[in-house]
Amino acid sequence: MVAVGEIGLDFFRNLSSPDVQRQAFARQLSLAARLEKPVLVHDRDAHAEVRAALLAHAEARAGEASPGVLHAFSGDAALAMEMATRGYLISFALPVAFRTATGPRDAARALPAESFLVETDSPWLAPGGAEQRNEPTTALRVATVLAGLRAVEPEDIAREVRTAYERLVVA
Repeated sequence: MVAVGEIGLDFFRNLSSPDVQRQAFARQLSLAARLEKPVLVHDRDAHAEVRAALLAHAEARAGEASPGVLHAFSGDAALAMEMATRGYLISFALPVAFRTATGPRDAARALPAESFLVETDSPWLAPGGAEQRNEPTTALRVATVLAGLRAVEPEDIAREVRTAYERLVVA
């Protein structure tokens, strides 16, 4: 086992009550801290609560490894920067390519090098919606978009992502 995840809060779908989600998230963060494993965090319409929980979790973790990843990041630049300063990695999926995704796009521009990852979030977030398959090549599209937003070459993004990933799996 290399991480605890996917854990977090989803106040959009509310498949279980927010209180039940909060309790489960707290137990899962506690387990990750005891095991000294990073967390892979889902955050949908729960930014303030996820932020507070992850800041406390980062304090419980020590060492060189990242305390975890905010996956399919949907927050703003301020949240991304705060989490990155605490060691979390910010992972971008296809929505960063959408001009309407101002928060993630601003975050992608603002984050320091080697503080982010790319992902597909397969099978979700497919390029053509739910009717199409989300292939591994979607990660290449995300990396290309990030390169454009950061005014660098896609190869630079690949190097930065590799370094970030290696920091995540140090433990």
